Amino acid sequence: MPYHDISPSIRINYTVHQPPMPTTRPWLVLINGLADPQTTWAAQVPAFTEAGYTVLTYDNRGVGLSSRPETADEVYTAAAMASDLRSLVKTLNLPAAAPYHVIGVSMGGMIAQTYALAYGVPGAEGEGEIASLTLACTYAAPGPFCSRMFALWREMAQRMSVADVMRDVALWAFTPAFFADPARRDDLAAMEEEMARIDTDMGLRSYLAQLNVITEFDTRAEVGRLAAAAAAAAGMQVVVLAGEGDILIPVVLSKELHALIPGSRWRATRGGHACMWEFPDEFNRACLEEWRAVEGTVMATANEA
Repeated sequence: MPYHDISPSIRINYTVHQPPMPTTRPWLVLINGLADPQTTWAAQVPAFTEAGYTVLTYDNRGVGLSSRPETADEVYTAAAMASDLRSLVKTLNLPAAAPYHVIGVSMGGMIAQTYALAYGVPGAEGEGEIASLTLACTYAAPGPFCSRMFALWREMAQRMSVADVMRDVALWAFTPAFFADPARRDDLAAMEEEMARIDTDMGLRSYLAQLNVITEFDTRAEVGRLAAAAAAAAGMQVVVLAGEGDILIPVVLSKELHALIPGSRWRATRGGHACMWEFPDEFNRACLEEWRAVEGTVMATANEA
């Protein structure tokens, strides 16, 4: 797998997934959530490439094959991770292939917001590059409920292990039906095996560094600026997508985000916070429908011009 060097201490591992046949469809940029490597898009990438998209996945700093914190007190921010992505996007020359779609899930949705605010609004260096911005299972700010939950995760990780935190997270992320379904036993066993390795694979220092992103994140005062990008000539459609049963990041927080971005579209799919894994076909179909609608609008506008 290739790497992109951001700095002497930050190296980002990434993968470009090509469609089976040549295509004129845009690129997709997929941004992972907390403690999730790029392989967590395994249920999406085949569907998206089969639909004709070139897909970029990558490991955020702190996870997968990308760099880890150098010191115990190093913390990450959404701004730093958005800057990592911008450097990768420019190295791969995506601006020349623009417009492209961006989707971020959970923490990835926070990075996606930050990326669009820094590089996609009118006057920014990437103005007009982003065809659509999909913010999935995420928020503009955590609020009291999530803040208390994240504080608990921090204490659990330090007193117990990151694996114990992830076992708790899984209970919040999936629906009760997932755990009760005999057909899901192999999936559950594989997930538990992967969670058991996280203290070795990711480590406490990296987990806490990433946890800072979702703990400190707050775009309520500025996320409305994304509406200006949507209203610009090039147009950037913003979609806020949620698992209709999400209790980890409560749906009310996703709806707050939607309300803060005038003109954004609301979309809900079956499942909870882990809807992209528990019900991947529905999640994938929702994304593809939104992207094709955007592309159809762009094509119609171009024809009118």
